[in-house]
Amino acid sequence: MKQDRFLTGILIGIVVLVLLSLVVFFVRKDTSSYVDDSTPQGVVHNYVVALQKKDYEKAYTYLADLENKPTYQQFREAFFSGVVSPSGVGVEILRTETDGDLALVELNLLFAQSVPFESASRYVQNAQLVRQGNTWKIKQMPYQFWAYSWYQPDPQK
Repeated sequence: MKQDRFLTGILIGIVVLVLLSLVVFFVRKDTSSYVDDSTPQGVVHNYVVALQKKDYEKAYTYLADLENKPTYQQFREAFFSGVVSPSGVGVEILRTETDGDLALVELNLLFAQSVPFESASRYVQNAQLVRQGNTWKIKQMPYQFWAYSWYQPDPQK
């Protein structure tokens, strides 16, 4: 009789935990929303969010208008072909340094481990931005978000 009550208590506890986890899952805030893009960190944040949402048109608007800029088709193709793959990478913006029309945004890239109970790998990388008119545009990002062929001179010329 006592064992039945103990087992019933465990089952009720499991059901409560499952229901609580479902409530937390459906009520949590969506952290992938756009922010004000008048600052370098806002531009980097919005670029990453656009890529997470697969909104390549919006992401492309954050690229700097410099020589050898990829076309929209080249930009989009880099993601479809897997040359650039931002999936599975978390981004934390650490700090920003500006010097006139140039900005450096320090990013903490978080990579989940495939082994259970391992902590995520962290790498500090930089994003480079330039001010063009009144807006900040991305000149370079870490390779998970950027193809290094972008903005490079055409070797056939």
